[in-house]
Amino acid sequence: MSASNPLHDVGEFIRVQRETAQKSIRDLARAAGMSNPYLSQIERGIRRPSAEILQQIARALEISAETLYVRAGILDGAAPEISSVTEAVNADTKLTSEQKASLLSVYKSFVGTGESQAAPPTIGN
Repeated sequence: MSASNPLHDVGEFIRVQRETAQKSIRDLARAAGMSNPYLSQIERGIRRPSAEILQQIARALEISAETLYVRAGILDGAAPEISSVTEAVNADTKLTSEQKASLLSVYKSFVGTGESQAAPPTIGN
């Protein structure tokens, strides 16, 4: 393991992803099914989240759980390849937080939030 603190690293990463997604700590905690204080402790590097908790946070942030597992030191090795548009935008160091939020807002308006994607629209009927 590196000299950096994986608990702080994953917490900081979650905080940055949450802010980029323009979610309050309360909104993310609700979406991930946990209490606000618990999520706050994770973000500050005080609590060690389980793999299941990281998966819930990843789902709520629309990023891969593997990314959080690597940051938390659960998985060794390099960060996994970017597997979604959301991750690609968030990983781009050339974009500001505001630019990332704008791009993700436009992307989500095109693809929806997931609730209405049960059946693709039909054309020509």
